[in-house]
Amino acid sequence: MTQRLTWVDAIKGFLMILVVIGHYPGEMDHPILTYIYWFHMPAFFLLSGLFFRPVSKNQAIGKSIKKRMLQLMIPYVFFVSLITILRYILAFATGNDSLDYYLNDFYSIVIGGRFARGCYAVIWFITTLVTVYVLFMLMTHYLKRWLQITVLISFYILAQLESHYVIDIVGGAADAASQAIFVPWNLDVALMAIVYFAIGYYARDLLKHIPLALYVISLGIVLWAMRAVWIGALDYHVSMKFIHYNHPVLDIVIPIACIIVLLGTFQFITKFIRLRVLEVVERHSLIIMYAHISFDKIFNNFFDYGIVGYTLVSFIPSILISWLFMRFIPYASFFTGNLRADRPAYFKKRLFIV
Repeated sequence: MTQRLTWVDAIKGFLMILVVIGHYPGEMDHPILTYIYWFHMPAFFLLSGLFFRPVSKNQAIGKSIKKRMLQLMIPYVFFVSLITILRYILAFATGNDSLDYYLNDFYSIVIGGRFARGCYAVIWFITTLVTVYVLFMLMTHYLKRWLQITVLISFYILAQLESHYVIDIVGGAADAASQAIFVPWNLDVALMAIVYFAIGYYARDLLKHIPLALYVISLGIVLWAMRAVWIGALDYHVSMKFIHYNHPVLDIVIPIACIIVLLGTFQFITKFIRLRVLEVVERHSLIIMYAHISFDKIFNNFFDYGIVGYTLVSFIPSILISWLFMRFIPYASFFTGNLRADRPAYFKKRLFIV
């Protein structure tokens, strides 16, 4: 159990580093961001499925759904509200008194998903994950396995059709094209995300102990795909946030192959050493996720830096703020999703009790 948790924490920390790098706003001379986007967000959904526990038939499913929603949405509302208040105070203090600006900006934050940009670029993941959890809880509770698979295939086909509409019919830049489909909170991205989640759940025994043969095959696929993109023989991109899935077959093969290589590598390494730096990143990952873009925007006003400087100014202040927050802010544990922690009186109402 200890070893399993060690590699899981290390992988989550590594993936959070990739999330930060993936938001680098500058230009890069190599396709590393393309490679990262192949698998880093699918990996988060797959890992969530890997440790998913279905609600047993004799349990009330409503209570389990409510618990998961509160665990994810209380931090979401808290940190999005905090960032928004600080942004608006700073904007007003620097002379921005346009009511239209605040109304339009607030509207984009409320509908979230791909419509929320800048400091809120990451929030789509939480609302999509909540949707995936709810759907998968209902499916595994009420449907037989063959019906679950049928529903998942249907979801995957719908996701591919939606992406086809965005890429080939609307066309243009992925971020703008995806906004042609108005679905708040990126709830429609759950159609694709739940497939990765389900693979993590159904193949959990295999994925927790990657066989060497599977690792070698997956590594071969990853190296082939990387080389093909590098030399221009393959044009393959993934952006879950912007509904950009490029190929019905490769959208499963390449992300899953990348994730298998990732899991196998970390499972092997952590047999011999603990990757404590990555474990530290994982412990602070919630605030890193919400805060790193904001810190880049602040420091970018005063300094010019490349990918290394960007990574440092994104991580170091975020980890410091996370440590200070958890140590000194009242009810910090509750506002980061621990429903058993002490909470403010308002949150002792029945609505917030599981």
